Amino acid sequence: QVQLVESGGGLVQAGGSLRLSCVASESIISIDNMAWYRQVPGQQRELVASITSGGNTYVSDSVRGRFTISRDIDKNTLYLQMISLNVEDTATYYCFAEKNYRGDYGRGTQVTVSS
Repeated sequence: QVQLVESGGGLVQAGGSLRLSCVASESIISIDNMAWYRQVPGQQRELVASITSGGNTYVSDSVRGRFTISRDIDKNTLYLQMISLNVEDTATYYCFAEKNYRGDYGRGTQVTVSS
């Protein structure tokens, strides 16, 4: 089981920026896929962005051009840089790791965007 700890969430005004971090308990090169999901109460968890072990990235249409996923292999850390935030980005953001067909989520970090 991969342990994941997110940080970096908080309260920000619309138009602002945040960078989320997710530290993994093992080398992220050994993890097949990592991703950021977000969830609003009462709604399904939504894939925001993902990155493969080879470095290929995907960003959902809803955040493309505003969010960037990246990683620091030496620090075993996944990032989500978010700019031009709007109130619709308010959610709990979860880090996800898939390894050997098993998926694990972190506990999440809350992002609240005020108008």
